[in-house]
Amino acid sequence: MSAFAASRRSGRAGMVLGFLAFGFAIVVVLAVALGSTWIPIADVARTLVGLGERTQTIIVFNLRMPRVALAVLAGGSIAVAGFLLQRVTRNELASPSVLGVIDGAALGVVVFLMLFSNESNTLTVPIAYQPVASAVGAVLAIAAVFILAGRQAVSAIRLLLFGIAVAAVAKAITTIMMIVGPIYRTAQATRWIAGAVNEASWSEIQITVLALVPLLVLTSVALRHLPPADLDETSSRSVGLNTPVFRIIIFGLAALITAAAVAFVGGVGFVGLMAPHLARLLLGRNVYVVVAGSFLLGAIMLVGADIIVRVLFAPLEVPAGTVTAVIGTPYFLFLLMRRRSSDG
Repeated sequence: MSAFAASRRSGRAGMVLGFLAFGFAIVVVLAVALGSTWIPIADVARTLVGLGERTQTIIVFNLRMPRVALAVLAGGSIAVAGFLLQRVTRNELASPSVLGVIDGAALGVVVFLMLFSNESNTLTVPIAYQPVASAVGAVLAIAAVFILAGRQAVSAIRLLLFGIAVAAVAKAITTIMMIVGPIYRTAQATRWIAGAVNEASWSEIQITVLALVPLLVLTSVALRHLPPADLDETSSRSVGLNTPVFRIIIFGLAALITAAAVAFVGGVGFVGLMAPHLARLLLGRNVYVVVAGSFLLGAIMLVGADIIVRVLFAPLEVPAGTVTAVIGTPYFLFLLMRRRSSDG
C-alpha cells in the first residue's frame, strides 16, 4: 500500500511538473509576443526558425529574447537559491532577500560602478567584471550574518534576524553611495537596484550562463547530501552529517547562485521566497522534482512580472522587481503570521 501511495505521489508530482513546464512555455511565448507592438504567435514561431520579417526578427532577437532569457535565468536561479536556504535552515521564511544576500550583491555592484567610473561617468573596466563584484558583495553579506550570529548560527530564527539586519545596513550604504558617488549611468544603477531586465544583452546572458552552470551542477551534487526535511540537528549528526559545515557550504553556494543571477538583473526580491515554498506545496518531498519546480516557478514569476510592467506601463520601463516586491511582501507577511500562530 505504501508503495502504491508513493507511486501515486510520484505520478501526481510528474503531472504537476508537466503543467508547470507548459505554463512556463506559454509565459515565455507571451513575453516574446507582447510589448509596445504585438507580434502574433504564428509570426513569433516563424521568426524563431528564421522565417520572420526583418523588423520582427530585430524586435524578437535583439529586444525581447535577451530580456526573456535573462529573466528566466535570474528568476529560476534565485528560486533554487531560495530552496537551498529554506531547506538547510528548515524555515519557509528564508530567502536570498531576507538573509541579506541580494542587498549585499547590490552593494557590491554599486561599489564596482562607483570605483570604476571616470569623470565622464563611463566605466574604465569591462562590464563583465560586474558579476564578480556582485559575488563579493553577496558572500560578504552572508559571511557577516554568520559572524554576527556566532555560536547561535545553528538557530534558523537568529540567522533570519541577523540577515534582515545585514540587508538593512547594505541597503542604507547603497543608498548613500547612490546619492554621493559618481555612479556610471546612475539611472541604470537605480533600475538595477529595483530589479530590471529591460537592458539585457546577449553578452550579459553569456556571462550569466557561464557563471550559473557550474554552480547549478554543484547544487545537483549537494542535493544528494541534503538531510531529510524532518530530520533534526541531533539526528542529522547521528547519521554522519556534519550539519554546521554543510550549512556553511550550502549558504555559500546559495549566495554565489544569487550573485550570478542578479549580477545584471538587480535586486529582484521575494522570488526566492515564494517559488520554492509553492513548489513544495505542489510537488511534495522529492528534492530534485521540487528544485526543478522551483526553477520553473521562479522563471514564470519574473518573466510574468516583466510582462505586467511592459503591458501596464508602456512606453515607460518600470523595473520588474517592483511587481515581485508588491506581490511578495504580503506573501511574506502571510507566512510570518501563519508561523507565529502555529508557534502559539
